[in-house]
Amino acid sequence: MLKDIVEARALEGYRLYLRFEDGTTGEINLDQVIHFEGVLAPLKDLAQFAQVSVNQELGTIEWPCGADLDPDVLYARLLGQPLPHPKAQPLSA
Repeated sequence: MLKDIVEARALEGYRLYLRFEDGTTGEINLDQVIHFEGVLAPLKDLAQFAQVSVNQELGTIEWPCGADLDPDVLYARLLGQPLPHPKAQPLSA
């Protein structure tokens, strides 16, 4: 797929608004997708979660704690498509 994320905004709870380079947009509830363990553990704090940003170089989202997520997996989940590779389930670092 290789679709870069170009915009991301934290919404209420653990939801994110995402816009991809091809114009695809939507919301995803990461509370239902990721395990808040390891490098993702700090994101359980909504104040930390809200600090999401887009890494323009990599085309993905990231947080100051060092967490990032695979844009292809997010794109597939957003569209309700099969995940691009078997190791992509569930989102965790």
